[in-house]
Amino acid sequence: MKLPVAPPPWNELFDRYSGDLVRIMSKHPGPEVKGRYEHWDHLRHLSPPDGLTAEQWWLGIKMARIALQRRLPLEDKTDSAFKVVLSDSIQRKLFLVARDAAGALRGQDGVQSDSMRERYLVRSLMEEAMTSSQLEGAATTTQVAKDMLRSGRQPRDYGERMIWNNYVAMRELKEWRQRPLTPDAIFEMHRMLTEGTLEDEGCAGRLRREGEDIVVEDETGHVLHVPPLARELPARLQALCNFANQTDDDEHFIHPVVRAIIIHFQIGYDHPFVDGNGRTARTLFYWSMLRSGFWMSEYLSISSILKRAPAQYIRSYLYTETDSSDTTYFVSHQLDVLLEAIDGVHGYIARKQRDQEDAAALLKPGSKLARQLNHRQRALLLNALKHPEKLFTIDVHRRTHDTSYQTARADLLGLVDAGLMDQHRQGKAFVFIARPNLGKKLRG
Repeated sequence: MKLPVAPPPWNELFDRYSGDLVRIMSKHPGPEVKGRYEHWDHLRHLSPPDGLTAEQWWLGIKMARIALQRRLPLEDKTDSAFKVVLSDSIQRKLFLVARDAAGALRGQDGVQSDSMRERYLVRSLMEEAMTSSQLEGAATTTQVAKDMLRSGRQPRDYGERMIWNNYVAMRELKEWRQRPLTPDAIFEMHRMLTEGTLEDEGCAGRLRREGEDIVVEDETGHVLHVPPLARELPARLQALCNFANQTDDDEHFIHPVVRAIIIHFQIGYDHPFVDGNGRTARTLFYWSMLRSGFWMSEYLSISSILKRAPAQYIRSYLYTETDSSDTTYFVSHQLDVLLEAIDGVHGYIARKQRDQEDAAALLKPGSKLARQLNHRQRALLLNALKHPEKLFTIDVHRRTHDTSYQTARADLLGLVDAGLMDQHRQGKAFVFIARPNLGKKLRG
């Protein structure tokens, strides 16, 4: 990946164009350009306002940003504070994320049952576990990973172990969110995420040591980022924990979604571990979001969005590092990712609801499919559409419809023969469960 061109130093521009400040500010430059938080690397190719050079335009933009910026209690490698600018577009995105991540699911009437909510939750946890691990090199295919997680079988190789660990860790977040963040808690999290995946198992759950200083490279071996030295990591990790444990009542309030994103950023920037930094960063992001009451975060998979455009993810880090440690680039990118992930959940729910409604319509009396089934089978399938994980038995079906055992047995076996249900032995009895994607099967 090509490194972005760093902006000309702000203080040098100020000295160079101090006599032109009135003219520059008369063009009313804001912190953004048409709603985008532009970096110099791209802005230098745009047409500046009439009468200004690209450098003068950038100076005006930087002055507008400085007026709005917030200093964070976290530092870069030069001991300068990281900063964030709450521009108009950032505030708008924060409003949308906060509204949807802490509010009700759209179309929530279709997802009221515990079984339905659990299905959506498991789907998102699986998606995040798979894609977060694939971002860091897990080569396991999505279908193989899904089969492993659904069946509960133990992982068989490195890639599967990464995904399995990620899935287990994500399921633990509800418990972790009740605890304050400490270095030991982060070590525990890292150990759970990396167990069985490191060349040296002794590296799990501890910081990098002297002699383990690393660099971040692209696929060609080009160095993109040199993290802080190992000896600095204990103090940096403690500062991150202090920041993460801030509450909304603290004197220096920062939006909790921004705080969660900055935690994600700082782990990626510091790279405190020999391996597994990305997985740890994203897990801590979810921890912070859930701790602040954004319950819908459980249903989101940010890694699935990042996996589709990893270059943008990396570039948001590079923009921050090359422009005076301004984390707004990373915050803006992550807010876009969150909004896309939220829309993805709502779209998934809408599709599932449509599938159920379409399938239910096919079971109405008089339809072609309904003529192939009796009223008891139709009623059972409608029940299964609403509760996809529900188990049915011959005895309960018999009592529900006040019919004989043989008739109830024939009803259920007929649905198995039709490919609409599966039959499994549970103890001495048989249980029946709807086939995956029952709605799609009913539509043919």
